[in-house]
Amino acid sequence: MTGCKSFFNSGLANRREFLQVGFAGGLGLTLPELLKTEAKGQAKFYESKEGVAKSLIHIYLPGGMAHQETWDPKPYAPSEYRGPYKPINTNVDGVQFSENFKNLAKVADKMTVIRSMTHGEAAHERGTHNMFTGYRPSPAIKFPSFGSVISHEFGPRKNLPAYVCVPNVPNEFAGTGYLSSMYGPFSVGSDPASDKSFKVRDLTLPGGVDAARFERRRTLLEAVDSHFRSVEKADSIDAMDSFYQRAYGLISSAEARDAFDLTKEDEKMKTRYGKNTAGMRMLLARRLVESGVRLVTMTYGSWDMHDRIKDGIARQVPSFDQALATLLSDLDDRGLLDSTMVMVSSEFGRTPKINKTDGRDHWPRVFSTMLAGGGIKRGFVYGSSDSLAAEPETNPVDVQSFAKTVYSQMGINADKELIAPGPRPMEIVDGGSVIEELIDKAPA
Repeated sequence: MTGCKSFFNSGLANRREFLQVGFAGGLGLTLPELLKTEAKGQAKFYESKEGVAKSLIHIYLPGGMAHQETWDPKPYAPSEYRGPYKPINTNVDGVQFSENFKNLAKVADKMTVIRSMTHGEAAHERGTHNMFTGYRPSPAIKFPSFGSVISHEFGPRKNLPAYVCVPNVPNEFAGTGYLSSMYGPFSVGSDPASDKSFKVRDLTLPGGVDAARFERRRTLLEAVDSHFRSVEKADSIDAMDSFYQRAYGLISSAEARDAFDLTKEDEKMKTRYGKNTAGMRMLLARRLVESGVRLVTMTYGSWDMHDRIKDGIARQVPSFDQALATLLSDLDDRGLLDSTMVMVSSEFGRTPKINKTDGRDHWPRVFSTMLAGGGIKRGFVYGSSDSLAAEPETNPVDVQSFAKTVYSQMGINADKELIAPGPRPMEIVDGGSVIEELIDKAPA
């Protein structure tokens, strides 16, 4: 063994040579097993167990929602800061939202609003990266999204994908990053707002393929896959096999297909959510988590309102306000809100002062997010912005702490190190800490 040790220490053998000369077989390890063992020696491993939140609905508002016109009105600021809308009281004493949130004001007792989110990224892409990964962008590595990490840690339930995007993967940062592609999202592929014509891509058998023929194809494909796996072991092959198995499960399971089928909902429920983009996407999200999907990411609207923000808010907010208020109430009525976290985020907020074109520009120094359910406090506001909505005044919340809190409620210790290429141990979230004040400590 001394000879082997000196051989490795001499630098005469790199990993490729190690495999070629057969040392791995002699030591009883394949090369992938060797690298895995090496990585385990460097990384911190924590077991993930389902937390209070069994599922997560991430509602992302691309473009940068103005906090002043939504969650954090400033009625006493000068008019050029205050903006065009008035505040209204919510059903929580002392808490006001913008008048645009007339429905959400009635369910404020079901949520926590964070008014002191802050980071330093004023570009859309970089801010979006922050909010989907908990990391600042890096030229050296691609980080996995919330959905892919949750898929990696827990896997699928009930023949359903662990991670679903409605209608499609919203951006390049919502993917697997350095994790295997097998932890990627399933895209619905069309917009549920198309109502009766809505059909999820890839969930039905092609024309002319009956159940028997489908099963024969499956058996043949498994034989071919088995052959190739015996020849070459690679992430792409493993991922392909995983995706095929999940696809077969989806297509062959009536229960799984039903989760995506909005025709199962009565018209009264559709009207309650709103027969529009926001309403149908949120209704589908509720159906999916109710059926077993762990994380649903959906987007709504375009919030990059550099010009005429009054008109932009009037277009975007009413259907969002109706749908989100209904989602929270519907989950609560079904006994699902305690085990389903709802997260509303955007890449940043908007400038404190209205600009020359009656809009607001990019502003990451302070903005608002919302969390509800999954063990998060109800009827609570955490942190505050200053009188002009320009800076955090109390309890600033960085992206890392926000992400760690969400992961913690899902049962994931974000200090755990996953293995990035290299192999290189990489914490799920580097820095920050769980915000204990957001968590409901009342006994179940």
